[in-house]
Amino acid sequence: MRRLLVATLALALLPAAASAKVSRYLTGSSADAAPAALFGPVYNLGGGGTDVDAALQAMIDLTRGCTACGTKVDVVILRATGSNGYNDYIYAMNGVDSVESLVITRRTDTASPALAATIRAAEVVFFAGGDQCDYVTLFKGTPVETAVEYVVEQKHGAVGGTSAGMAIQSPTVYDACVASVTSADILANPYHRGATFTRGFFSWPFLSTSITDQHLVARDRMGRLMGFLARQVKDGYGSPQLGIAADEQTSIVVDANGLARVYGNPGAPSAAYFVLADHPVSSTERVAAKQALSYFNFRIWKVPPGGTFDLANRPSSAGAYTISVSNGVLSGNPY
Repeated sequence: MRRLLVATLALALLPAAASAKVSRYLTGSSADAAPAALFGPVYNLGGGGTDVDAALQAMIDLTRGCTACGTKVDVVILRATGSNGYNDYIYAMNGVDSVESLVITRRTDTASPALAATIRAAEVVFFAGGDQCDYVTLFKGTPVETAVEYVVEQKHGAVGGTSAGMAIQSPTVYDACVASVTSADILANPYHRGATFTRGFFSWPFLSTSITDQHLVARDRMGRLMGFLARQVKDGYGSPQLGIAADEQTSIVVDANGLARVYGNPGAPSAAYFVLADHPVSSTERVAAKQALSYFNFRIWKVPPGGTFDLANRPSSAGAYTISVSNGVLSGNPY
């Protein structure tokens, strides 16, 4: 009898699960802020961990074109899990008219015209952390992608994200849809089964031929980023390839001119890293399946909070230090 009751209850729950819709959480005005002009595109790339207040405020201010004016913007938070954790936090910032978190768990729900309209009405779109595989499988090639692109490319608004939300901003996305790989995995085999990539999602100006990584120092990911870059070169996705990486409690905000400024939380060991793989694979190097990586002379710029890196006019060597990988071993401390 108990088994029958459990089965009956489970069946009763199925229609509710099957009809799950986008969860919406609105804080602030339901009216469209509709500022007269925007000054983007602006990109916010967060390395994970505690968010950086100053970077989020800078993204908002660069988008509205001022730091102390009456212009306000609407912010949309896109998520595949969670709820409204960002709402009160971002609503308290200067220049914010509303924050609406949209939790989307099914690809079929992205076809909703109301969902696309909400995103298109925003001036700032921010992807929460989570799992980048969720974002590429749920949003790539859908009206959600098109709506985000409209905000950035047509309205000259802002887009950003932290952790997984940063991972999807580069044209080559390490999607982690098979497994999460470590530096040791990739240095030993740059074609590790877990090293899967999604291409053709977002393609933002100044981020071309790049790949992002997050939690860089905290999770010792420099080796895997180097392997990812060398593999993109070997596989014909353009050379040079630029790694854009941030440690935890670090954000990179890119303005409409392509100038990337680094922000960090006070007291945190924050830094951003720009890593250049600048040449085709030579006969003395090795980027091959099931073989340890050899690729020489990665150029690395370590940029502390307050520092900048010009993505519009990428340097080739000035200010960089060099690290090589030989048979899977780094030539020195890359941090």
